[in-house]
Amino acid sequence: MAEIDEFKTGLHQSEADLFSPLFAGTDISLLELVKIQAQVLTPVLRAFRAELGEERANEIALPALRAWSREVHHKIGEDTPGTPRQKWEAISSALTDRVADAVDVEFTKREADALEFHINGCRYAEFFHQLGEPELGAVLTCEMDLHIEEVGGSEVEMNRPQTIMKGAQFCDFRYRMKGGGGA
Repeated sequence: MAEIDEFKTGLHQSEADLFSPLFAGTDISLLELVKIQAQVLTPVLRAFRAELGEERANEIALPALRAWSREVHHKIGEDTPGTPRQKWEAISSALTDRVADAVDVEFTKREADALEFHINGCRYAEFFHQLGEPELGAVLTCEMDLHIEEVGGSEVEMNRPQTIMKGAQFCDFRYRMKGGGGA
């Protein structure tokens, strides 16, 4: 947890919770939110799979969820002031508040133009693997990082070659910052 607090140092911590609309004005964690979402989505997705077959149901449902998530995060970015990098920093800070201690973070590099860390433990992946729905978990949680990176535009580049959700030992995050300056 201290490393997450360290990550937030210098970011826009004083801004209102940017994710408030997504969380319906509550202060629940992201893990609690995705568990609630999974309670609704999993039976619906399984019913679609029974009716349409797994491949066809996934072809319909997962891109729809992906598009919804992308729209939500881009809207948050539009409503956030600053350069693309500052928007990315503000959104990342607000998300870090919601992640709480559901991940075990190990920072490997923290510089003005680079941020690298590993997630060595992930309660999101544990939950979705127990549920038998890691692909749904990837769409609801892991892909958020991609949408937030998009908000950073050309000023933020993320490389994440592996995730625990998809079976790796750890999630490997590498961010490169270009132009625009930080907070």
